[in-house]
Amino acid sequence: MIPPIKAFCQATPLGVRHGTINLTLLVLRKMTPDQLKNAYTVARQALLDERQDHPYWEGELSASALSTATAVSALALYQQASAGNQQQDGAVDPAACTPLIDGGIRWLRNHQNQDGGWGDTDKSYSNVATTYLAIAAIHLAGQAAAAADQLAQADNYLEAKGRFSGLKKRYGKDKTFVVPILTNLALANLVSWKEISALPFELAWFPQSFYRFLGLPVVSYAIPALVAIGQARYFHRPPWNPFIRLLRRAAIKPSLKVLETMQPASGGYLEAVPLTSFVVMSLASTNRQSHPVTTHGIRFLFESVRADGSWPIDTNLATWNTTLALQALAAGGEDLGRLPCLDWLLNCQHTEPHPFTGAQPGGWGWSDLSGAVPDSDDSPSALLALYAWRNSPSCQDADRQRIERAAVDGINWLLKLQNRDGGWPTFCRGWGKLPFDRSGADLTAHVLRALYAWQDRLADLQVNKSQWQRSIDRGFRFLQEQQQGDGSWIPLWFGNQDHPREENPVYGTAKVLLAYRDWQRINDPEAQRGLEWLREAQQEDGGWGGGPAMLEIAQYGTHSSVEESTLALEALLADISSIHSQQPVTKGLAWIIDRVEKDRFRENSVVGFYFAKLWYHEKLYPLTFTVSALGKAQQLINDDGELNTAD
Repeated sequence: MIPPIKAFCQATPLGVRHGTINLTLLVLRKMTPDQLKNAYTVARQALLDERQDHPYWEGELSASALSTATAVSALALYQQASAGNQQQDGAVDPAACTPLIDGGIRWLRNHQNQDGGWGDTDKSYSNVATTYLAIAAIHLAGQAAAAADQLAQADNYLEAKGRFSGLKKRYGKDKTFVVPILTNLALANLVSWKEISALPFELAWFPQSFYRFLGLPVVSYAIPALVAIGQARYFHRPPWNPFIRLLRRAAIKPSLKVLETMQPASGGYLEAVPLTSFVVMSLASTNRQSHPVTTHGIRFLFESVRADGSWPIDTNLATWNTTLALQALAAGGEDLGRLPCLDWLLNCQHTEPHPFTGAQPGGWGWSDLSGAVPDSDDSPSALLALYAWRNSPSCQDADRQRIERAAVDGINWLLKLQNRDGGWPTFCRGWGKLPFDRSGADLTAHVLRALYAWQDRLADLQVNKSQWQRSIDRGFRFLQEQQQGDGSWIPLWFGNQDHPREENPVYGTAKVLLAYRDWQRINDPEAQRGLEWLREAQQEDGGWGGGPAMLEIAQYGTHSSVEESTLALEALLADISSIHSQQPVTKGLAWIIDRVEKDRFRENSVVGFYFAKLWYHEKLYPLTFTVSALGKAQQLINDDGELNTAD
């Protein structure tokens, strides 16, 4: 929810409540209110056009070298395992894999970076993990001789990066991605099986509610990889301990049942190509190429390949993109009730316990597809979009009632997910040892915003006022504890590849400040420190990149991105009544308007993380964030270029 303008003014350090504040920098930079309106109109129409004939925004995830490499490896191993064996009913014809394998290898060879390595996307810097996976794919596809020169360049890159020591340094104690990479290499006969840690796949035999107590070496959403890769390691190099050998042999069939239960109708675990590919290649290598999990996984790879031969990191982020688009339009005063999205969005809410995580009903995932899992980023985004819809002028009473019922279930779902530390994790309460299972500042801030929006339905939420307030207080205490020494916050699921630690404090700080804005706490000391950091992080050109401006420009050459600049601007608009924020806001507005006028506001950047720090970029992010920031600015700045602060 966006509070009324007077809430900003009451919170400002200047204590302004009446009159106007002249934004003289609008004139100094030759930017007029008409330019702001025109830029918003252009961006808004572009966003509406992206919906095309759907009732939702599907978007488009970047092609991924990492996904393409793992998909090729899975298809090649399936084809090899099927050779000479009788094809089972319903199985994919192994010969049909050849054009997909050839197309994937062709795409990989065309997208090798100049340093000899491969990055996760076509805009990503090379990294050891993806380079190893691309090498394995080329070998498994039988095209090592044809690509000998490129493999030599890749080998030089790996040598410079420390090979396996560089790989392990990147991921530390988290085996979620290191073990799958090494397994892929072992299946390509490039490393020995003794180099691969034996994953305790027998633990999947336990009920899901026990998983968080078992100390699993992978994150919560990688259980399918734990099972399949663990079984492949057992098959190719059985343990010497006879007790463990017998235990794991007994666990094979029950853990395969876990894989079947977790696999969605689409065949793609989490709709993710890498995770599904690791499962498929592992099972195929253990002569289970005809197992239903393998068959369904292969079909998923066939259905998700793109015309250019590549695969994306995930099928799509339709629910996430749609809820972000609806909020962006609402920020500019759009009447959401006139759009055809409501039924679709309500149908995306999960109404049964989820087989992948055991999550109870009430949450939303990132997509309407069967592989999506309810989480604490997409759920608050959906709740905020529904709140805006409920308050739109043309929302009918019957729709309002449906929205409120969905909101009650969604809010209750989020309240039950809160961790002991006061923050919110992504999927499962209580998982906290590995990086992407812990509570996140960006997730917690998003949930707090949703709780603020729906606090008027407290009586329907099956929680008393004191419990509600404790949840809010614990959430803000978590944010206070997570604030960095310099005043910034680090997000869990977004990064910046130019940042020295690949973190994205601009994204994290902006997202947290929006929670302080909504709760009318923008004058809290930690919020003021965050605003100060965000102002200092502005680049000389008026935009924002991954971190402090001087450090980034001097050492890492970070450029301003549309995604980070628009998010930072929207956060600073919460402090627009302060004289300290007016110049950064005006410079930021000028930067964004210039991008719109030059038709460069659609240019996306690599800011997204997927599981185990896999990079992606998304087509709609810059467009949606631009609409949101310009829409909010337009609501605050009047036709004379002034901020109207009258009651």
